[in-house]
Amino acid sequence: MTKAFTDRSAAGCALAAQLVRLAPKPPIVVLALPRGGVPVGAEVARALGAPLDLLLVRKIGVPWQPELAVAAIVDGQPPDIVVDNETMAATGVDNDYIQAQARQEMREIERRRSVYLGSRTPIAVEGATVIVVDDGIATGTTMRAALTALRRRHPARLVLAVPVAPSDTLALLRAEVDDVVCLAEPFPFHAVGLHYIDFHQVGDEEVVAALAAANTSRPPGAA
Repeated sequence: MTKAFTDRSAAGCALAAQLVRLAPKPPIVVLALPRGGVPVGAEVARALGAPLDLLLVRKIGVPWQPELAVAAIVDGQPPDIVVDNETMAATGVDNDYIQAQARQEMREIERRRSVYLGSRTPIAVEGATVIVVDDGIATGTTMRAALTALRRRHPARLVLAVPVAPSDTLALLRAEVDDVVCLAEPFPFHAVGLHYIDFHQVGDEEVVAALAAANTSRPPGAA
């Protein structure tokens, strides 16, 4: 298998080139999923002269099968809980369980926002062109919840931008957004990391540095 990308920064540069051609209408906000999506999103934000913020989302799994998502909680003002009603009905999980788990996961979201952004106020997305970036997508379950929550916040346009994802996952996610930009849709698809030469685990320090670099490199008056 040919490795499509040298590393996340290179993937972000390639993704940014495609997005520049899309000519998104300002104001533009780039939201990256930490941790792996942040180095990608930093390159996109830099190329577009847009602010970079985080899209913090936590999956709520079925009690006996944590990898099976019954809901997800997405950071925001206020936080948003997105429930998979089909999974909820099929598993018999009740709303009390989802609410309890949401409170627990929200504590982790708040911890991450504090570590990564300190006291910085989240960037408003209403009326903006919002570009959601990750380093790749596999099943798309968490991403779908995040996009559903973002749509409720009334962006003018919602764009999903990733370097690599399977075609069937993208087909499901297209219904949640206005545009999809994906550089590679390999088949068969096994794992995101297989398409990078360097796919190291991104640490907290790298996230903080990428956010700072992206947001300090914007020209004065940029969107």
